[in-house]
Amino acid sequence: MPGMSANPLIFEMIKFPKDIYEVHLLKWIEPILNESIESYAIRLSKDIIHHKPVLIGVSFGGLIVQEISKLLDVDKLIIISSVKSNTELPLYMKSAKFLKLYNYFPLKLFDEIFNISKFLKINKIYKKIDLVDKYLSVRDENYLKWAIREILNWKQKKPLEGVIHLHGDKDITFPISLIKNCITIQGGTHALILTKHRWLNKNLTQIIESKEV
Repeated sequence: MPGMSANPLIFEMIKFPKDIYEVHLLKWIEPILNESIESYAIRLSKDIIHHKPVLIGVSFGGLIVQEISKLLDVDKLIIISSVKSNTELPLYMKSAKFLKLYNYFPLKLFDEIFNISKFLKINKIYKKIDLVDKYLSVRDENYLKWAIREILNWKQKKPLEGVIHLHGDKDITFPISLIKNCITIQGGTHALILTKHRWLNKNLTQIIESKEV
């Protein structure tokens, strides 16, 4: 499951042995008005038809797969650049929740900034925006408001048993200082699914196959 606003292309560089695994890519569906993350997970879980799947979720997608794991019998539950409980959320997110700032932020500005930067073709900024356009294509305002609200108001107080957490030590969105019991990826940022794909391709299969985790 990709992260907030991301499409399944973020997994394009992650490779699994084809003779062992069959990969299925989940994607965001339109949230219903005032829908809870629990209700959303129920609807999304209907796209998972295999017995005892390995669930992998990135960032907000990590929260989603944790909710789905409460509904299905899963073999492994892996989150990347995410959090296992609301206690791991950074202070700025907790403050935004307390002040309910997500109700006031003009989310339409995201698309305006992308479009202006693309039109002007401002060197490095343009190249970064080009990547944003490729990977972060789910930018509907209603979806963004829903996603931000559900992240900030996530009710998970304690980590679920058996969650495997991969996290970069350079993650600014979810600082490593707040993360407990994770496999730390040196030099990994919040975008490690893209920047550390070689590490993931080397180690992810071993993590899934391990009986110790």
